Amino acid sequence: MKKYSIIRIGSEYVVQAGETSILKVSSRREAAKLVDAAELLQQEPAPSTDEQPSMEREAPKVP
Repeated sequence: MKKYSIIRIGSEYVVQAGETSILKVSSRREAAKLVDAAELLQQEPAPSTDEQPSMEREAPKVP
């Protein structure tokens, strides 16, 4: 995972990976959320199980 930094330029915040600017947003909070989301997307998926879902969809009731 690359190291990200968030810097302020004027009234906007820029997310950088190394020296490369990746994204420009209007708030630091939004930038931090997007960096966290990017880190989650790069994680390994949980191992798949063959179990049925704990909740099943109910069939619609037809009058």
